[in-house]
Formats: sequence, structure tokens, C-alpha cells
Amino acid sequence: MIEVFSWPTPNGHKVHIMLEECGLPYKAIPVNIGSGDQFKPDFLAISPNNKIPALIDPQGPDGQPISLFESGAILLYLAGKTGKLLPRTDRGRYEVLQWLMFQMGGVGPMLGQAHHFRMYAPEKIPYAIERYSNEAKRLYGVIDRQLSRNRYIAGKQYSIADIAIFPWLRSWANQGIVLADYPHLEKWFAEIAERPAVQRGVKVLADLRRPITDDKARDVLFGKTQYQQR
Repeated sequence: MIEVFSWPTPNGHKVHIMLEECGLPYKAIPVNIGSGDQFKPDFLAISPNNKIPALIDPQGPDGQPISLFESGAILLYLAGKTGKLLPRTDRGRYEVLQWLMFQMGGVGPMLGQAHHFRMYAPEKIPYAIERYSNEAKRLYGVIDRQLSRNRYIAGKQYSIADIAIFPWLRSWANQGIVLADYPHLEKWFAEIAERPAVQRGVKVLADLRRPITDDKARDVLFGKTQYQQR
């Protein structure tokens, strides 16, 4: 059985949803990032960047166990393992991959910064809030334009590109977004949210998450603990 070491964050939910969509048996093992579980040696052994999610598959490509970190890499691995949610033609595969890279390099980092400076920063910095809120709006605009021409992010077929992007847009209000301003995206979002596997995936470990209110959790997530040499 696949073991996924995770927490109910957008990157965690990407992998939870993918596992549900693929119908693979798995066990979700919580890594409480607010209490510092991500810095424990056992977790660092499979995720040297101390980020969730990470995965161990006892039946890897050569029949031997494999461990993986980085949510995008895990999505690609699971798509390859199951033959699902990634086109088999070269053209179709690259069309999906470019949007997966768009999420990994743009949507995740920029929306994460918008969320941080709007919700968690110890002081409100107008320049940072404006910069990342505007970038969030730009990215939503890019997605909305793409969806004005396609049912799904990368074309006619639901794929790992949709799975990668959807969880990051669930906190649209905290990112300074009015979803109705992006009608094509809003329609897509509603359709993806209705998928049974998506509904199951976003519930994985969700009952464990708590609001970040104490100084210790803030230090672990955003302070000096992150930058200690290990």
C-alpha cells in the first residue's frame, strides 16, 4: 500500500485527490507542519526539502520501493504508474505538462505569498499585499482565458493539470479574489469541486488542521525554525 506523508494543504490535497482519482489504495500519514514534524529525521530522509507531501510506494517501477517528494513529481509518478490523467500522445502530454509547470512555478508560490502577506504576516506591508494580490489576479486571469477556450486546463480532458491547480484556488477569498470576476474559471471550479474523488481528497486529514494562532506554530512555519541548518 502506498504511504503518503502529508497535511491538509493545497499541495497535500493535490496528491490526495490524485490517489482518489486513480483508485489506488493508500494510507495518509499526518505530518503536522505547525508542530515541526517536517523537520524530523525520518521525514527528511524522504523529503530533504522538509516540505509535504512525500510518498513511499513499496511497488516502484522496478518492483522495489521508491520514495518521492515534490507534489508535481508525485502527480507525474502516479500518472505514469496508472496510465491515468496524462495523455499518451507527445502533444497532449506536453500541453498538460506546461500547465503543471505553470502551477508549480507560478500559481503555488505566488498565491502562497498573497495568502501569507494578507493573512499571516506579523505586520501589514501594503507594498507586499498589493504586489502579490495583483499577481494573484493576473494568474486567475490567465486561467480564466485558458478556460474560455477549453473545458479543462489543458484542453478537452481532465488531467493532472486540473488536479494541481484546483486546491490552490479553494482559498480564493483569502487571496483577494472575487471569483465571479472570472466566469470561465468559476464554472470550471464548480465542476471540479463536484467530482466525488475531489470531494474525498480534500477531506483527507482535514479534521486535523487547526488555525495558526500561536507563536510557536508561526515560528515553525514562517520564522527562524525554517532556516536552521540540518
